[in-house]
Amino acid sequence: MSGHEYSRMPLIGEKAPEFIARTTQGEIKFPEQYKGKWVIFFSHPADFTPVCTTEFMTFASMADEFRELNCELIGLSIDSGFSHIAWLRTIQEKIEWNGMKNVEVKFPVIEDLTMEVSKMYGMLQPEASTTQAVRAVFVIDPNSIIRAMLYYPLSNGRHVDEIKRLLVSLQRTDEHQIATPANWQPGDDVIIPPPGSCGAAKDRVDGAGEEYNCLDWFLCLKKDPGK
Repeated sequence: MSGHEYSRMPLIGEKAPEFIARTTQGEIKFPEQYKGKWVIFFSHPADFTPVCTTEFMTFASMADEFRELNCELIGLSIDSGFSHIAWLRTIQEKIEWNGMKNVEVKFPVIEDLTMEVSKMYGMLQPEASTTQAVRAVFVIDPNSIIRAMLYYPLSNGRHVDEIKRLLVSLQRTDEHQIATPANWQPGDDVIIPPPGSCGAAKDRVDGAGEEYNCLDWFLCLKKDPGK
């Protein structure tokens, strides 16, 4: 591994690893400062790279939408704070892309020159690069539990609308004890958890009507309760 050490990446359902870090918005203590909020914590390979620039513009332009969902954004790369600041200023002052310009990145971007946080979260993957973090995304809930993880290679940008959709889906399932089907969008029908006994399965099917419909005993849907 070229002399580098790599930690086991945290898993879904585990507590988010704790750290203190310098960022473009000052020092943060994570996840302590974010208790009670959802967090999208994402890494990017390096400042002043084209794919990262488009991603940061998109995340920044949607930051208020995430905040309305009680969610904060945190970025990270293995670059210095000075590099981060210079890059973010360049984005705001010079870059116009996909209808976006004068985009100000207000969410914190972590300085991780020691790679400590990147290693802690499994963002360094030696077959991809020993010196750049892959495009990792961690969705962390208000109790500081990791609820979802997405990993992309260095060359391919993330779909930020999909990250937001996943967040809404997780919030919906938590609040209403339901599940969401493939390609679910807010407002679409949701899945009722399957019954746990033969009697309950029969009652579920027999009771289908205005409130929900069943495709079979194990697959029943109802209207989105959060619509």
